[in-house]
Parts: sequence; structure tokens; C-alpha cells
Amino acid sequence: MNAIPTVYDVAERSGVSIATVSRVYRSPDSVRAATRERVLAAASELGYVPSGNARGLASRSTGVLGLCFPDYSDPDTVGAEDDDAAMLYSDQIIRGMERAARRHGYALLIAASLAGGPESLVAQVAGRVDGFAVMARTVPTEELEAISRRRPVVMLAGPRAQDPSLDHLDHVEVANEDGQYELTRHLVHDHGLRRLAYVGLVDDSPDVEARFRGFRRACAEAGVEAPVAPALRMPMMTQAEGARAARLLCEGSGERPEAFVFANDQMAVGALQALERRGLRVPDDVVVTGFDGIPLSRMVRPALTTVRQPMVRMGEEAVDLLVQRLSGRPPQEPVSLMLPVSVARRASCGCEETAVLPTVV
Repeated sequence: MNAIPTVYDVAERSGVSIATVSRVYRSPDSVRAATRERVLAAASELGYVPSGNARGLASRSTGVLGLCFPDYSDPDTVGAEDDDAAMLYSDQIIRGMERAARRHGYALLIAASLAGGPESLVAQVAGRVDGFAVMARTVPTEELEAISRRRPVVMLAGPRAQDPSLDHLDHVEVANEDGQYELTRHLVHDHGLRRLAYVGLVDDSPDVEARFRGFRRACAEAGVEAPVAPALRMPMMTQAEGARAARLLCEGSGERPEAFVFANDQMAVGALQALERRGLRVPDDVVVTGFDGIPLSRMVRPALTTVRQPMVRMGEEAVDLLVQRLSGRPPQEPVSLMLPVSVARRASCGCEETAVLPTVV
């Protein structure tokens, strides 16, 4: 392995003082934008990751694992009195990572990647941990490559083939396509629905696209029209956007769809609320389904039919892989795990709330 680049190397490469490099990572707003960009570019070229503290410098160990994930907080839930509204996808993964980290004697450092946030956020987190888990599409590939040269990194969600340059990283995902296929097949075969509208995401999300492929496959096999694109693509997968999607689908020209198939539970919950305000009954007037299996999905009324992914287990598996990499006897090849999902039949499609379809992978 090449010598680990230091703050001195970055300072020399970028033509600034060591103190300036330190300020770029500790208080980036205090450094002029042009200088900050020059320092960050030099750090990226060198593969430099800032160290967390003196203990880390001396022992190469911090006793901490990190997680970086996109901030999907829903503006409609901020400050809400109902604590259940915050039980979202990332929260369950964090729960699993915390549980496994404690078991292995590690602490967990988490960071939500905010749009327009400090450029050095990921580098700061990576510099304070022994290993790093990253949700798909949260961190630019170049930055991940630099971090992975110095610390083990596990990718969470999104298919490995989506970015071949990251094939050397361990990876944990779920059976997105198969799960959506089984749910859609249930709607078509068991409930006889023919007019289904899939609601996806504007951004290129590999998980959401895999779910749409499963939707199309089930429709095609059943002789139901399989659209080439989702009925709607929303800018965010939040309750507010789900409510807006429901309004758009209800107000569109032509017959209203018999089922609104949402790419995640947050949007589906928002749709349930919007449909109730319009006086439409679920599932009598329209069926609504989601994907994820967040706790809120079984607490709303009617309870939401959804695909349950093992979010807590994803977090646990990520920690186990990081600990293996740090053990001194890591797997020789990158590990790729595909975790199974299950379809929860509940009241929003007209089923008994306790019934669950078999696990699929």
C-alpha cells in the first residue's frame, strides 16, 4: 500500500498552509471558495482522508463506524406531534447498525447528506471512523474511491452493476424487482385489477427503477397494459409528494386507475390522507400500495399493503461486513448480499391485515 497522504501533502499540492487545509475541513465557510476548491481537489487527487483525532493517528483505530445517507425527511412531519411519522426507511437501517455496532464494541457516527451542504461532510465523517457504510447515490464515486483506499466501505442499496467502478466494495441490497413483481401480481391475479398506475421518482434511483421493472413484468405476464414509464415521477419520495400524486391521478383525464402503486411507503401514506380528504374510500374506490414496510405503514388506516424489506437486517449486515474487513482476516473477494423481501397483504388492497405472502428473493 502506498504511503498514506498527510495534511502536509495536501498543503504542498494545493499551495496553501497547513492551517488553511485544516480550516477547509473544520470550518469550510471561513475559506474562500476558490481556495477551498483547490484544497479539496488536491485532497481528492492524493486520496487524503482527514484524521479524526490524536488517538486515531496513533493507533489507526477510533472504535467508531460511520453511516452516510441522504436526508429524506418529510417537510410535512417536521415538528409533528405524531412520533410515528418519523419512523422512516433510514431510521430502521440506523437501528440495525447501532444494534450490531454495540454487539461488536463499536460506536456509530451518522450523517445525513444534505443537498448543498458542506463539501467536506463525508470526508469529515470518514476521517473519524474505522469503517464506513454509505447509502447508494449519497456520495460521489470519486470521493468514495478515495475513502475506500484507506478504510473499508460497504454500499447499501442499489445494484452493484449500477456503477462498475465500485465493484471492489462490499454491497448489501434487497430483492426490489422480485418484491414489486409479487405485489403487482397479487393485485392483478387475486383482486382482478387491470388499471394500475405506478408512481416513481424523477431522479435516477436504481432501487426505484428495479421496482418499476418488477411492476412491468407482472403486468406483461398477466396481459395487463405494461407502460414504458411510470404514470408519474415525483421530485421527492415524501408524504407531501404522495398526496400531490394522488390528486393528479384523480384529476387526470380518462378513467381513474383502480390502484395507485407507489415506489415507497411515505408517498403511499400521503396518498391515503389525500384520498380521505377527497371523500374516496380505500380500497373500495381505489387501492393503494407502497414499498419498504416502515412502521408507519401498519399504523395508518387503512393499514398499507406493502413490500417489507429487512431494513434493520441491512444495517446489521453492513456492520458485520465492516467488522470482518477490520478483523485482519477479511474475505478475499468483495461480498455482495441480496436480502429477501416479503409482501404484506393489508387492508389498503382489501386483504386481511395479518396475512403475509411468502418471502421472495
